Amino acid sequence: MQNLLLAIDRFSTWIGKLFAWAVVGLTLLISWEVFSRYVLNKPHAWVLDAQIMLYGVLFMCAGAYTLSKAGHVRGDVLYGFFRPRTQATIDLVLYFVFFLPGIVALTWAGWFYFNDSLSIREQTFNADPLPVYPFKFVIPFAGGVLLLQGLVEIVRCVICLRDGDWPSREEDVEEVDVDKLKEMVHVKDADIEALDKFVVKEGGKS
Repeated sequence: MQNLLLAIDRFSTWIGKLFAWAVVGLTLLISWEVFSRYVLNKPHAWVLDAQIMLYGVLFMCAGAYTLSKAGHVRGDVLYGFFRPRTQATIDLVLYFVFFLPGIVALTWAGWFYFNDSLSIREQTFNADPLPVYPFKFVIPFAGGVLLLQGLVEIVRCVICLRDGDWPSREEDVEEVDVDKLKEMVHVKDADIEALDKFVVKEGGKS
């Protein structure tokens, strides 16, 4: 079971990292449009729509990745003091009351939303129209991936209620541990204090 949970974690991570490249696309697209508009005096009507759709893709497809890393916002000030079983109970209730109904509705409605758009080959309303239906497919796709990851988190809650501790999850980006970083570069607090005094002293001379 644990191997299956971690495999789905890895899948959600892969999806998140794949669509994170939309940031690069957005950066290049905006940079090129700024150059084209202000240097070449040749703006493009479709670029704004493309920017909005790319940002939407990035936002939607980050949901499952964030959930797999337990990165969504919660009341950590209180939540962190609870025992794992209490945390799992709260999470389980919230998953069934809010998460599942919302994400199932998003995925279900998104699928019909995409099909309606596909049936009329929907395009943007400007001088250079872009097809909209490929981007609308992202709604049910992202909803489905998020729902799959949510089911994994529900299973984790059940395991925690049974065992009294949270099962492991796929690790990815971590915040920098300053103490470990000091050990790696062989720096002590005394060295930092000495450097601070030197910088202050040299600054005072100038």
